[in-house]
Amino acid sequence: MTSPDADTSDRAAADVGLLAPVRAGTAVEAATGDAAYVRALLDAETALVRAQESLGHAPPGTADAVASAAADPDRFDARALAVRARSGGNPVIPLAADLTAAVAERSPAAAAHVHRGATSQDILDTAAMLVASRTLRLILADLDRTAGALARTAAEHRDTPMAGRTLTQHAVPTTFGLKAAGWRSLVLDARERVAAVRGALPVQLGGAAGTLAAFAAFAEPGSPDTGGAGAAGDDAAADAGAMLVGAYATATGLAAPALPWHTLRTPVADLGGALAFTAGALGKLAADVLVLSRTEIGEVSESTGGTSSAMPHKANPARAVLIAAAARQVPALAGILYGALVAEDERPPGAWHAEWQPLREALRTVGGAADAAAALAEGLRVHPGRMRENLGITGGLIVSERLGAVLSARIGRAAARAAVTGAAARAAREGLRLHDALAQDPALAGAVTRDELKTLTDPSSYPGSAGPLVDRALRRRTDGTGAD
Repeated sequence: MTSPDADTSDRAAADVGLLAPVRAGTAVEAATGDAAYVRALLDAETALVRAQESLGHAPPGTADAVASAAADPDRFDARALAVRARSGGNPVIPLAADLTAAVAERSPAAAAHVHRGATSQDILDTAAMLVASRTLRLILADLDRTAGALARTAAEHRDTPMAGRTLTQHAVPTTFGLKAAGWRSLVLDARERVAAVRGALPVQLGGAAGTLAAFAAFAEPGSPDTGGAGAAGDDAAADAGAMLVGAYATATGLAAPALPWHTLRTPVADLGGALAFTAGALGKLAADVLVLSRTEIGEVSESTGGTSSAMPHKANPARAVLIAAAARQVPALAGILYGALVAEDERPPGAWHAEWQPLREALRTVGGAADAAAALAEGLRVHPGRMRENLGITGGLIVSERLGAVLSARIGRAAARAAVTGAAARAAREGLRLHDALAQDPALAGAVTRDELKTLTDPSSYPGSAGPLVDRALRRRTDGTGAD
């Protein structure tokens, strides 16, 4: 029960993103807000009338009358709709009533065609797909920005050596270009998934129980659009609903589904999966930036670091922090959307309703993360000098793999392993460079010169195939095509 003392003002009810800075102030926030959903609901209602009119199921001019009424921004208050939705379980019921009344003031005849034959889920599902399509367009643009910036970084630092780390420890040398190319590859993988899902987002139209029965009744045998009475007319009437789905898809710009999907929630589950993958892909970028920008590592930094309320000296990697936070939230939201696949009967009690808020939060959270990732990638500062310094921390031990391979060919595998292991211990114990410790080993006398050892222990001379791998990765275009 609502408390009589509850503040129901717009200011008190508004969600302005106080606890969600990753999306606050972004275009995605506006595209997924309550006003955007109301707009999408009205667009869905208007498109349905337009589709019916296109098939002769409504008089000419009906859709324009509905569109004119739907365009009145003061007529449809999101907060009022939300409160009234508590009685019927969804906001379409009060919105359809308000839209009908608004149209009736302009054209009583046109008002009879508002929401005709549709169920609330038809409109709300279609509106959700419209919101998703509009939001994914923004996300795709930010993914393109991110991929473009990472491509430039990968090319510029194709051969910039740095320590490769496995299980938090120095492993073998790599290049920063290869790391950036890997980030870009994940971003492009995410882009492909988002683009594919966006292109398949469908309208919803099935009527009360997914049979399209009410819509077929609009085209009774003998009416002009069915081709006359008789068997042919009966067949045309029976197919009128399916024809309307196609016309509705055209009017909205969404896809036409093969079946009504009231309890076949593949579109929403696929959307949740693509969003979760995208959050994770961007999260990988953020996770690496967070590690590499640590004070004691300092190999990269954000262009504009966040400030600390207590420590003036800090320049926090704020964008990476927000992206990492988003990456931890979206999989849980996607899990709710996958759980809604278990939807009983022809219309689900609760499963469908459970999708609304998680879907919106997933869209706006990923959208905010994509916006932050684009800014992060475009402004990322790379510090090759620190990378070189960190490569030398182990005194050459980072290339022990290379030494083992070269020396095995000259003195045998067991002897080579013993020589490298012994020299590594001696270097750590006595503070020597690895090549100096190796040069003191009698087992290597005559097998390798001091100059060779110095070259073999230079981390920058052991990049493997990092450069060619970067070249190969950058041949993959932003649209996902090209060599890979």
